[in-house]
Amino acid sequence: MTMPIELYLLGAAVVLGLVHILWAVNVKTAQYGIEWNMGARDGEMPPLKPLAGRLARAQANFFETFPLFAAVLLAAVAADRLGWKTELGAHLYFWARLIYLPLYAAGVPKLRTLVWLASLAGVVLVLSALLLG
Repeated sequence: MTMPIELYLLGAAVVLGLVHILWAVNVKTAQYGIEWNMGARDGEMPPLKPLAGRLARAQANFFETFPLFAAVLLAAVAADRLGWKTELGAHLYFWARLIYLPLYAAGVPKLRTLVWLASLAGVVLVLSALLLG
């Protein structure tokens, strides 16, 4: 039995989440230093530089949508509701989120929002397959 493409895309989205974490912390560490990274981080720190701030916001945004995507996708798998909607939805979510990260890092405003909407459409497609078949 082969694994559905939706689950490969879910795994790829987990890898993308790790990229978010590692890129953001790497840039923060470059600004604040290794002692900050390895410390308790209790003290007040100066504001993040623009790139570090954008990466932190992109990471937070990813982790706002990823649990929703993972939940509806796994529910669709469990309910045996896979089909064109889940496949298209999973592709939309993953590829849009992949494009979103460098757009946000580069500070591209309006296009970034359109790409985010495409990823949200992916979640809605998977949800519609789960709830409506």
